[in-house]
Amino acid sequence: MSSPGDKRPVDLRYDSNMLTVDSLTKIFSLDAGELRAVDSLSFQIQPGEVFGLLGPNGAGKTTTLRMVLGLLEPDEGYAEVEGFRTADDPIAVKSKLGFVSASDGVYPWLTVREMLMYFADLYAVEPDLAAARCEELAQMMGINPLLDRRAGSLSTGQRQRVTLVRGLIHDPPVMLLDEPTRGLDIAGVQTIFEYIGHLREVGKAVVVCTHRLDEAERLCDRFGLLHEGRMCHTGTLQDLQQSTGCEHLVEMFIELLRS
Repeated sequence: MSSPGDKRPVDLRYDSNMLTVDSLTKIFSLDAGELRAVDSLSFQIQPGEVFGLLGPNGAGKTTTLRMVLGLLEPDEGYAEVEGFRTADDPIAVKSKLGFVSASDGVYPWLTVREMLMYFADLYAVEPDLAAARCEELAQMMGINPLLDRRAGSLSTGQRQRVTLVRGLIHDPPVMLLDEPTRGLDIAGVQTIFEYIGHLREVGKAVVVCTHRLDEAERLCDRFGLLHEGRMCHTGTLQDLQQSTGCEHLVEMFIELLRS
């Protein structure tokens, strides 16, 4: 597994983006009027690229992920994964997405192996291939000794590793990580860093939503800074430094919140 800080140039042999978000918009009706939670949001991610979708609470990050996943219908715009749009073929899109969240749980009455095979079956992965993937990913994440233990008996760190394997069991080209380091200790955070390094190494397109801006600076190749549902800045850290005059992401967000 690659070092978490090893950022490699995006492989430009690919002709198209793995994930495209175009003019994505979501409006909620409230007693006091309308809330434009996501406002004409657009970005693209290539294979082997880690994109940090960043913003304070209420910026629209989770709403955006829910629309990409097909769990929430946009009012305008679309999300497209490898040429499949969520609105047109949500099942095809779901099969191409992996999702890992800090709030993910496990099925305590199943063994780890049973749970992983269950999720593989949900994604229509052939049993022999699913078994091979299970062994491969278990080796990669160091959970081989846990495969035949009940998931309910695992520690927090062990559950985290199992959840990371579960997100990759169907070998999706795009991974969505929502606050993946929230509530984790130093060892757990290091596991996430190594996991994202592996995703980059094997050419996955990765979206990371996090409040931990210092971690995002180390993890991500490019960034999208969200504020009140709008994309205020996008680009590499150097691009953002030039456009904002700030050195670090924390300073950039403070300026956004003051504006």
